[in-house]
Amino acid sequence: MEPYNAVIFDMDGLLLDTERIALEHFVKACRAFHFEPDIDVYVRCIGTNSAATQVILTEGYGPEFPFEAIREVWTENYQKAVRENPIPMKSGAEKLLNYLKQSDIRLAVATSTKYDTALQKLKNAGVFHFFEKIVGGDQVENSKPHPEIYLQVSAFLGEVPEQCLALEDSDNGVLSAHNARMQVIQVPDLREPSAEVRNIGHPILPSLDEALRFLQKT
Repeated sequence: MEPYNAVIFDMDGLLLDTERIALEHFVKACRAFHFEPDIDVYVRCIGTNSAATQVILTEGYGPEFPFEAIREVWTENYQKAVRENPIPMKSGAEKLLNYLKQSDIRLAVATSTKYDTALQKLKNAGVFHFFEKIVGGDQVENSKPHPEIYLQVSAFLGEVPEQCLALEDSDNGVLSAHNARMQVIQVPDLREPSAEVRNIGHPILPSLDEALRFLQKT
């Protein structure tokens, strides 16, 4: 790897084990309206903002899909779950954050989640203090895989994109960071990388524990 001055993390599915919670509540909301969702359609939403999610689901499930009704129930129950319960961290997340902090690497978050929600999640998980900057999906015009969110974070940090390392779980996130000319490591969560994304040639690792070992070696 090339030298890097900053590491920019995705949040859901990468630092926080929230994607499974979101999926669980999505399926429950769909079934409440007698709709059985195709999970392959759902996982295309991972790493995008709410506007892109609406497009993917309505196009994927067809005009009869009651998106607004399902979104209301899904969002309410999911938000309640992550507000009222401790948010589980992904394996190795805290060790990796501590290692990078002790190595004087600057840390930030680029998440498709709305800023206020992201802030609350990171505080609930006890890791908010690690990060200099958090940018949410509602603070950019273009969602991942567009590079805007990563370019915004690197500009705030005053670091050139080529000297930033992004950690992502989703293909959309990887493409966003790659399109911003950043180095990227992928730790897949609910969906394995596509052939298109694998062709980038970036490291794809099974966990943040492995990401820590990889960075210690390089």
